[in-house]
Amino acid sequence: MRTYEVVTYGCQMNVHDSERIQGVLEEAGYVAAEPGSQADVVVFNTCAVRENADNRLYGNLGHLAPVKGAHPGMQIAVGGCMAQKDRQIVVDKAPWVDVVFGTHNLGSLPVLLERARVQQEAQVEILESLERFPSTLPTRRDSAYAAWVSISVGCNNTCTFCIVPALRGKETDRRPGDILAEIQTLVAEGVQEITLLGQNVNSYGVEFGDRGAFAKLLRACGEVDGLERVRFTSPHPAAFTDDVIAAMAETPNVMPSLHMPLQSGSDRVLKAMRRSYRSEKFLGILDRVRAAMPAAAITTDIIVGFPGETEEDFQATLDVVRASRFAAAFTFQYSIRPGTPAATMPDQVPREVVQERYERLVELVGEISWAENRALVGQTVEVMFAEGEGRKDEATARMSGRAKDNRLVHVRVPEEPELRPRPGDFAEVEITYAAPHHLNADAGLLSLRRAASGAAPAASRGRQLSIQPKN
Repeated sequence: MRTYEVVTYGCQMNVHDSERIQGVLEEAGYVAAEPGSQADVVVFNTCAVRENADNRLYGNLGHLAPVKGAHPGMQIAVGGCMAQKDRQIVVDKAPWVDVVFGTHNLGSLPVLLERARVQQEAQVEILESLERFPSTLPTRRDSAYAAWVSISVGCNNTCTFCIVPALRGKETDRRPGDILAEIQTLVAEGVQEITLLGQNVNSYGVEFGDRGAFAKLLRACGEVDGLERVRFTSPHPAAFTDDVIAAMAETPNVMPSLHMPLQSGSDRVLKAMRRSYRSEKFLGILDRVRAAMPAAAITTDIIVGFPGETEEDFQATLDVVRASRFAAAFTFQYSIRPGTPAATMPDQVPREVVQERYERLVELVGEISWAENRALVGQTVEVMFAEGEGRKDEATARMSGRAKDNRLVHVRVPEEPELRPRPGDFAEVEITYAAPHHLNADAGLLSLRRAASGAAPAASRGRQLSIQPKN
């Protein structure tokens, strides 16, 4: 059997796409390579949002050229957003690549690999529109207790810094019945937490004419027996409505966590970004969320150094950050992405200015996150344990997981194997220490609730899930 390895860059949508890529490969007879071994097929699922993603890809492709030369029959495939954007450029820069495929034809990969092998030449296949909704493809999940569920692909917004709509196309929505059927199947297999995915989840339903569809979907998730936790990412402030806030607050298994991208606190910059909201509206949403869910943890995305950003604009961003009291923020330095309107805008901010502003923003975000976390010391929270969350768990006699508000918690656990939690189990713990980006609970477990999937955390590895759309 030929082995494979999938290397993923980018967002949660790409992570979910990689699960589909693994699924179609295994359906075609490939098996996952053992850690540390050289795979027969290496697939890069790429991102085109940040400039460093390009550099990482071509650096890794260069590293693999001599490896491929030493392993006859080895194949390399490049898919995802960068492949959709660069197309033939990938093969021109790295002629040892065998297959280039886009965001709309994940399921074609096995056929393209075989065609490249038989014809002994690179296969480049990029579709301009969705061939079939990715969730109809088989899946190989790495978790038995948590899963991504895509509710839409593509985006109808025209943000001047973002190339995603050009690469993933206009928004295409799945029917609610298909989404719920997939969720019910996942729960029957032991999944306890699902994350609803879309480029703009709260515009879900626009394709079939129901602007309240996302709130209805959240409430429907609350009716699924055995589904413990529901999350979603990412909404857009311009389309975020009060019915979604009400659905979050009134549906017990929808978690009190919200990722609300700010991008900039300057109204002038937001206009230049074509973000169809302003700072006052953004802060108003946060106020209403916290009125309905006082314990909600709110995170965000912020771009520093957008073309034309002045010190006054940057100070406006700092002011909104102070008012928002984010639990965490993903901060980015603006980088030119060819093909976006912002790439050709005048007044590009000098790199050294961007760096200095970025450092000030990171310092402020860290101070606020730390203060917000310190307020939780002494409180009791419920943690769902997970694999891979704590890099130092073995050395510190802890296990790690996420609280309901999605904060990372490192928990000291009993030494006795029969008393230790398993991935997927739930425990109530008391927070004893707070850092800017995590919490510790070193007073032991207050309670432990075993979950069905916890007994076999690797049960889903190699399992394929195929949901066919309903008529």
